[in-house]
Amino acid sequence: MQQEERLHRYKLEAAKAFCRANRLDRVVQDSSNARFGIVTTGKSYLDVQQALVDLGLGEAECAAIGLRLYKVAMPWPLEPEGVREFATGLEEILVVEEKRGLIEEQLKEQLYGWQDQVRPRIVGKRDDQGAELLPSIAELTPAMVARAIASRLQGKYDSDRLRQRLSFLTDKEASLAQPRELLERTPHFCSGCPHNTSTVVPEGSRALGGIGCHYMATWMDRDTDTFTQMGGEGVTWVGQAPFTNEKHVFQNLGDGTYFHSGLLAVRAAIASGANITYKILYNDAVAMTGGQPVDGTLTVQQISHQLYGEGVRRIAVVSDDPQKYPSRADFADRTTFHHRDDLDAVQREMREIEGCSVMIYDQTCAAEKRRRRKRGTMEDPNQRVLINPEVCEGCGDCGVQSNCLSVLPLETGRGRKRTIDQSACNKDFSCVRGFCPSFVTVKGGKLRKPAGVGQVEFPALPEPVFVGENNPYGILLTGVGGTGVVTVSALLGMAAHIEGKGVAVLDQAGLAQKFGAVVSHVRIAERQQDIHAVRIPAGEADLMIAFDLMVGASADALAKLDSRFSRAVVNTQKAMPAAFTREPDLKFPGESMERAIQDAVRADGGFFLDASDLALALMGDGMAVNLFTLGFAGSRDCCRSRPSRSSAPSSSTAWPSRRTGRRSSGGAAPPTIWCGYRSWRIRPHSP
Repeated sequence: MQQEERLHRYKLEAAKAFCRANRLDRVVQDSSNARFGIVTTGKSYLDVQQALVDLGLGEAECAAIGLRLYKVAMPWPLEPEGVREFATGLEEILVVEEKRGLIEEQLKEQLYGWQDQVRPRIVGKRDDQGAELLPSIAELTPAMVARAIASRLQGKYDSDRLRQRLSFLTDKEASLAQPRELLERTPHFCSGCPHNTSTVVPEGSRALGGIGCHYMATWMDRDTDTFTQMGGEGVTWVGQAPFTNEKHVFQNLGDGTYFHSGLLAVRAAIASGANITYKILYNDAVAMTGGQPVDGTLTVQQISHQLYGEGVRRIAVVSDDPQKYPSRADFADRTTFHHRDDLDAVQREMREIEGCSVMIYDQTCAAEKRRRRKRGTMEDPNQRVLINPEVCEGCGDCGVQSNCLSVLPLETGRGRKRTIDQSACNKDFSCVRGFCPSFVTVKGGKLRKPAGVGQVEFPALPEPVFVGENNPYGILLTGVGGTGVVTVSALLGMAAHIEGKGVAVLDQAGLAQKFGAVVSHVRIAERQQDIHAVRIPAGEADLMIAFDLMVGASADALAKLDSRFSRAVVNTQKAMPAAFTREPDLKFPGESMERAIQDAVRADGGFFLDASDLALALMGDGMAVNLFTLGFAGSRDCCRSRPSRSSAPSSSTAWPSRRTGRRSSGGAAPPTIWCGYRSWRIRPHSP
């Protein structure tokens, strides 16, 4: 009771007094005749600043509106004295905050009984008519905030810039709503990932999802559904089991989650008596967040003893290399050992066992294998797998067997065949499990480097010139996770920092390191204070560098472009999405995607080239494509300042549009890039 009294009567009041005394909440913009107020905090403050810029509301316009802007540093408890000073004389207050209306609720409560002043109208998540204004779901963007501000200014203020911007946003949304022949870049297991094999279940069984990379099995053809919080794996089945005729389920459980809290879920399942088999996926790394080691000491041997002590009597260890355990005496009693080729038989046996059983699937994370091999801490198998296209019949069974993204389509005069992307292959060799005579295993040989690497002759290229008239200048990078998109954004950010410019970088990755879409926003200005929101607003990207055609043609990326001034450098390589592993005849609408991008940029602003093939020929490794494309963008007339809003697009660029095949007036021929005895010309697409 004393603690409760101290909290409610003293500590909260002390926090408010501290906020008031130190002016943490403050008016950052005011007008002599203020009547419209905006209250905001945190990231939303930057969104409001960007929205005002986008709407063309500078100091003079804000003064004419009577705008007063209040930045809250402590959203709860909201300091009341500063709020009342801010609200005095205002007719309306717009509250801009992420998620639920925490500030809005307190503001209404504090001003509800305001007797000595006329209480202003307060809107935020909903307007005064009850319609949704700023949603609580997802996140707010400067465009959302701009629309909300403009809607509240109707009848109070009008300008050409305000009308033009709202018209643009409306037209952009309408154009993006048009149906397009597009594919989606869905996150997927890495090439050679152990989950490609471990998450398979026998016919007639199903598995439950959990926290970790293996969660992605829920959107693959793996008979896997649902997920729960970390440490709750299998508990959903404990509740369902008494009320269904289904006798058994498998539950995927990552090794890091097991060590964190998953053992408690196993303990609950044992106590319940439910028929469940936990598949503990031991991949030796916290792969989902970048490959960190598991906190604490955890080995397969220790897991077996821990589970046996909890009461699990059927434990099977399945591995791609069961011989790695020469001494079986270190394991719990009755533990059995199996090769991953016997996975189906082991699972069929375990689903017939009453109670809780456990399979420990031991195979190192493919991304970690790649890192360790490069560092020399893990043996690199001295062999490669290739596919003979003269023998391949294009059935796609190799993709079904391996679920691997390094199995690519190879278009030939005799139909679609298959090939192995040697730059991305992590040497898991599960693709050879199918019965196919087209596979060739080469032992002891190494990939042949392209002839002439080290003596590449480039024609004279102009020095890139950055024109700082656009303030800030927005560069949108779109690509595939795991290929170095974030690396390029970091390089651009550091380069701008070294030059003393203002810079902000936002990397939108999420599960993207697993082959999903990655989008990076880079904004460069002469001064740091000229950059408000880090995210590039709708229609404000000066340049898009699309390392991947599919992500570059997505609705989110196209929304950032403006056909009056935006330019785009696009890698036209037809990189298949994850769905190709399940749909061997999947078509890649490359031409449609190129048209979508070309229509979204200025008439002479689209630069399309097969950067993947060029980078591979020059460097011998397809992973060089992003830096190659960045260099192309920097050396060409892609990064010039945009024209004024009212002017027509310039036609001085001498580069052809791949889509149209026409070259604009007054230019030199496209460049030739030399590599040994071969050369490529950046040219219009030919059938």
